[in-house]
Amino acid sequence: MTGRVHIYEASVTWTGNLGQGTPKYSGYDRSHVARIAGKPDLALSADPAFRGNPAMYNPEELLVVAMSSCHMLWYLHLCANAGIRVGAYEDRPSGRLLESGKEKGHFESILLSPSVTIETGDVQEALRLHQEAHEACFIANSVNFPVILEPSIKQPPTA
Repeated sequence: MTGRVHIYEASVTWTGNLGQGTPKYSGYDRSHVARIAGKPDLALSADPAFRGNPAMYNPEELLVVAMSSCHMLWYLHLCANAGIRVGAYEDRPSGRLLESGKEKGHFESILLSPSVTIETGDVQEALRLHQEAHEACFIANSVNFPVILEPSIKQPPTA
């Protein structure tokens, strides 16, 4: 398969050494920092269920956010091309992760529930474009679990 290749580079540095490295599972902090050139640092930790800091983002949350963000960006692009003017877009995505054994787990699914207000355009076409956005989304095309779409479309009241 041929196509353009895009490279995404970052650095991830563990910052949770409490002075003894990793002497035991409960003996170190899960804090780490992601750095991407020219952007603010992103402070991360593990999920609180895995001894992480609940005030920091964790990788599982970022995967859910990445999926939602990718879908939204494709959707807005497709709506603009179709002459559907989106006035507002909000999603409340959720991911379902199953711990399937000792130190193993996987995402079972991510649910996207975008609520979209369209200013102009056909409601049915606006709904259909969610499936097209899903098929185009780079993140959705890269995972091995279902991404469930439950969009809703609203139109502002007519005067």
